[in-house]
Amino acid sequence: MAVDYTVIVLYLAGMLAMGWWGMRRAKSKSEFLVAGRRLGPWMYSGTMAAIVLGGASTIGGVGLGYKYGLSGAWMVFTIGLGLLALSVFFSARIARLKVYTVSEMLDLRYGGRAGVISGVVMWAYTLMLAVTSTIAYATIFDVLFDLPRTVAIVLGGAVVVAYSTLGGMWSITLTDMVQFVVKTIGVLILLLPIAVIKAGGFAEMKAQLPTEYFAPLGIGGETIFTYVLIYTFGMLIGQDIWQRVFTARTDKVAKWGGTVAGTYCLVYALAGAVIGTAAKVLYPKLPSADDAFATIVKDELPMGVRGLVLAAALAAVMSTSSGALIACATVANNDIWSRLRGLTSKGDGVGTGADDHDEVKGNRLFILLMGIATIVIAIALNDVIQALTVAYNLLVGGLLVPIIGGLLWRRGTVQGALASVTVGGLSVIGLMWTYGILANEPVYYGLLASLAAYVIVSLATRPTDAAVLAHWRARLAGQYTPETDAEADPKTPETVPAPTTG
Repeated sequence: MAVDYTVIVLYLAGMLAMGWWGMRRAKSKSEFLVAGRRLGPWMYSGTMAAIVLGGASTIGGVGLGYKYGLSGAWMVFTIGLGLLALSVFFSARIARLKVYTVSEMLDLRYGGRAGVISGVVMWAYTLMLAVTSTIAYATIFDVLFDLPRTVAIVLGGAVVVAYSTLGGMWSITLTDMVQFVVKTIGVLILLLPIAVIKAGGFAEMKAQLPTEYFAPLGIGGETIFTYVLIYTFGMLIGQDIWQRVFTARTDKVAKWGGTVAGTYCLVYALAGAVIGTAAKVLYPKLPSADDAFATIVKDELPMGVRGLVLAAALAAVMSTSSGALIACATVANNDIWSRLRGLTSKGDGVGTGADDHDEVKGNRLFILLMGIATIVIAIALNDVIQALTVAYNLLVGGLLVPIIGGLLWRRGTVQGALASVTVGGLSVIGLMWTYGILANEPVYYGLLASLAAYVIVSLATRPTDAAVLAHWRARLAGQYTPETDAEADPKTPETVPAPTTG
């Protein structure tokens, strides 16, 4: 294993080096949180694919393939569908808003007052996403170094916290590009064909396994529908995903780069299911389906290649973990802490060098604090699936309707948005208590309750002020720049200039 260890150690050292390099680039709030909104199509596509394809998509996707066959691809497939929908229908408009968080978008659309409660829900979701990603280090480092669970979590988490704190989104972008390349080589180019060959080819796999392993809907229609509700819709509104959209250089980069990343996710989904199916042929009686990835890598791959593929799994976990961490810290600082202090953010603005330095320092501190909290919770938490289910149920049940409604329905009001978040969130919590955390009903009925509250309350209250809607439409159209829509002094009412033309 010496060669494999060397590959992994060099990989981790490279991640830290890129964090140090990114620190030299991140001199302003925009640079630190959204990479200066300067990513071109190649880097944008790679980093977007990296963040959505994490440990659940890699280790979990192979596990679903082991358990259900080719239909095990549906979980990751619905993630890819969500990214495609976001990119084609919404990402260009989102990128033109020039904000930092989903809650800032809600404040722009509804005229304020919607941000705090939505910020709390989004913070809980991103924190749990960071925690569950961090726990995955225990599985990988156990295979690599036979480390105790706590030591593995601290080691993996410390590397991610270090490079994320140093350089913010620039460091995360650079490391994600490396992680994207490593995942592509390790999983698609190496592990996929080797696994199929070791299993005797597709003909032998079909001969050894039941026919339902090759049925497109073998996992079950209700399961697929639930995946669509949770993961496809979750991709449309998650802060971790939106924060990557904000990094795009132009709205066209956001649209077409995201489309490429979404298509890549569909390929990755099928690859994971095929690898899991091959593992079922090779190891028909594993104690847990989630052991399929580590087992086939450890037993079937040659020296050196094994290290690279394990680095690919580590890359998958790190990309999601770092993306969730910076999203969690951004929401905690900009949407919760700043609002408690009576400050608001209006997106990009013209500030002094001292202001930029203070903003970067504050956000860097929040990443460090959220990172430490993530590691501590990950060590204490045992049931990963339940934690992630709670997070996604709250996200979809509480925030999907007011966010998509704000983008699509002019008549939606701030009262309707607040009612939707409150009713949807409380319904999801109550139904999870009644039906169980892993039941499907909470997200079904919670989403319906959120939609009903949004429509009824919006129609029963006064329409959103015309000036707010005019400002919103101008921002959506990209007619505002930092010079024309600078951040105002918190004590001075913001003046909204008339939209420009052209």
